[in-house]
Amino acid sequence: MANPQRGEIDAEIGGETKTLCLTLGALAELEARLQASDLNGLVERFAQGRVSARDLTAILGAGLRGAGHPITDDDLARLSIEGGLKGAAQICVRLLHATFGEAQ
Repeated sequence: MANPQRGEIDAEIGGETKTLCLTLGALAELEARLQASDLNGLVERFAQGRVSARDLTAILGAGLRGAGHPITDDDLARLSIEGGLKGAAQICVRLLHATFGEAQ
């Protein structure tokens, strides 16, 4: 079960409820994977609202690994997500909101 005080969320992925969390290590992974120079670069990128399916996979994968699930992005890409692409995007929004808080 997710602990919102720790920035965790629960989401239906691959037919199971999984906890996701963007830990410091997961955020560092995202910076490297998405070639952002720092956290502000990540926030600005996401705030623009222009993300690719590859970005969604990177965010979800980092969130799953941050919560302790040993999964690769390739394995994640093969799993079903309730709501399809829209559902994946909504999970990412919830995870980013849990991590960074509400945009001002």
